[in-house]
Amino acid sequence: MDDARAVLARLDRIEALEHEGAPPGVLLEELRGLVHEAEEWARREGGERAQNAVERCASALSAPVA
Repeated sequence: MDDARAVLARLDRIEALEHEGAPPGVLLEELRGLVHEAEEWARREGGERAQNAVERCASALSAPVA
């Protein structure tokens, strides 16, 4: 349950930063943190579906930003 709370708290921070007009770099760092926390949650939950989600997140983060 702590994993879910961490993810939800991060989402709240991202939303607040968007409303405040935070620069893209700040939002990107928060998004990276969100992905990391979500990956940790998925690893602890286990299963093939969680592993696929972790792999998709890693792939998305490794893609260059246009």
